[in-house]
Amino acid sequence: MALELRQHLKLSQQLVMTPQLQQAIKLLQLSRMELVDLIRAEIEQNPLLEEPSDAAGAEAAEAPVEQASMMRDSVETLAPAPSDKLEPLRMGEGDKDVKRDDIDWTQYIDNYQTQHTASSSSGSTAEEMPSFEANLTRSEGLAEHLMAQLRMAGLSDPEDRIGALIIGNLDPDGYFSLGTEGGDPLLQLALEAEVPAALAEKVLRRIQLFEPVGCAARDLRETLLIQVHQLMTRGEGRDNPDAELVPTIIRDHLKQLESKNFNSIARTLKVSLDEVVAAVKIISRLDPKPGRAYSSEEPHYITPDVYVHKIGDSYSVVLNDDGLSKLRISGTYRAALKNGAPAGAKDYIQEKLRSAVWLIRSIHQRQRTIFKVTESIVKFQRDFLDRGISCLKPLILRDVAEDIGMHESTVSRVTTNKYVHTPQGIYELKFFFNSKIARIGADDIASEAVKSHIKQICDAEDPGKPFSDQRLVEILRTHNIDIARRTVAKYREMLGILPSSKRRRYF
Repeated sequence: MALELRQHLKLSQQLVMTPQLQQAIKLLQLSRMELVDLIRAEIEQNPLLEEPSDAAGAEAAEAPVEQASMMRDSVETLAPAPSDKLEPLRMGEGDKDVKRDDIDWTQYIDNYQTQHTASSSSGSTAEEMPSFEANLTRSEGLAEHLMAQLRMAGLSDPEDRIGALIIGNLDPDGYFSLGTEGGDPLLQLALEAEVPAALAEKVLRRIQLFEPVGCAARDLRETLLIQVHQLMTRGEGRDNPDAELVPTIIRDHLKQLESKNFNSIARTLKVSLDEVVAAVKIISRLDPKPGRAYSSEEPHYITPDVYVHKIGDSYSVVLNDDGLSKLRISGTYRAALKNGAPAGAKDYIQEKLRSAVWLIRSIHQRQRTIFKVTESIVKFQRDFLDRGISCLKPLILRDVAEDIGMHESTVSRVTTNKYVHTPQGIYELKFFFNSKIARIGADDIASEAVKSHIKQICDAEDPGKPFSDQRLVEILRTHNIDIARRTVAKYREMLGILPSSKRRRYF
């Protein structure tokens, strides 16, 4: 058997992802903030990319420099020639002579320039103004709030050491948990701080009484009991005979309390339902997450990618370009390439030029695609824009893709993490794509519209007698919406609405 090499000619088709296509696909699925970060990074890495500068702004920025230069010239002209000793300067007839031997003219000129070039609405000089870092503020966190109280508690060094470890291991809700499997977390910290376990327990009890009361508890039951004990200590519950049931309910019937099974608690404790309800009123004043008032989480603000404005009887789509850098090719490097740069520099400039052009074209293509998709959505969801969410129509990606002549995957990427401002509010573009639900003797309705109906029904129900899922099904049928009970339960859970047994209010 002999080995030999042969050549075969084969014709085939395959999809090749060019760098331009890969970049365009990547930009399509980026959110607005991610796109801004990417543009900033590209400007830093590619010297051929630059943002158009405002000529007026440049002149305004150069004006203080020119004024400072003129100021220096005028002062140097008025200043006398340097000498070992300056002659006295007479202020006028009858005035006393004022000596200028102690004046540092260089420092005087610098201070004079600073006073006249620094912009200040209050008229203060730059030396009097606080630094930029001194103007930065942030809210006090839970750990900082507790550490301030720990330093004021007058504890010993070992107590301060274990106390700092305990506070440092609190979660955002204020609970003390190291997240380790097995073993007592307090004992582990005591070994780390080299203090006795009894001392660590004593410091933990002390921290639990800091403001907010109940922090450093190990579970929900413990933090509620701490807060109840503090209420009783302050005398707020001494005159209320129902307050005696509160510690027992928290300690032994927390599960029934969560499910609002007050009848079971009353039977077990052999008390009336009214007494249990009165005790639950006291428990409702407690905070199950005492540390959340000092949460450091910042709210997430949404900037729409596109606006839909109603002008007369029609709707206009406008892209939001605020905050997006308007890129262009640097004129300096274009001139260098035109005038004949060295071979190595020319190759580098050409490579960066291609990268810059690809990025600019990809961004323009992304904006055009978002515009076209939004226009198509507006055409399909005109009733929603006119009358609200109850008139939202069923819509799938294929409908928009066929309308604008693009692939479904492109529409899916465009509608991910993109937001639109409409007369009905701000929504993600994905919101307008819903499955359809059949109606009795009417057109199909979108699933989001059904969720809106369920929310409206639950908001209008009697808190003392909430509707069951089966009752919700019957009410929806009166609106020609026929869905199963399990579908109602699924939509209710998606809306964050509790079951009827937990929605019932006793007070």
